[in-house]
Amino acid sequence: MAVGITLLIILVLSIAIWVIIEIKRLKHKLFAIFLIGLLLFAYFGSVMAFKGKDVDYKTVPGLIDATKIYFSWLGFIFTNMKTLTAGAVQMDWESNETIKS
Repeated sequence: MAVGITLLIILVLSIAIWVIIEIKRLKHKLFAIFLIGLLLFAYFGSVMAFKGKDVDYKTVPGLIDATKIYFSWLGFIFTNMKTLTAGAVQMDWESNETIKS
């Protein structure tokens, strides 16, 4: 009986150690996925922000203009999300009584 309890304790400790190690690896994986997503958002965002604009990346004033354009575009995203959220909150979300089930 004592051997069974000892094996159970060793098994529980082994599983606990394995879970702790996996949680640490999961944190690193989630952080890596977050960074990859952030890079993809920045790339596709810059493609959308600079579409149709002649931006000079070789000079300092051109880089400053590109930065202004990008952050202006990014600010408009948050403004549009705020407007969209406010509009969704103000909508009448009651059930439609004209449609019979």
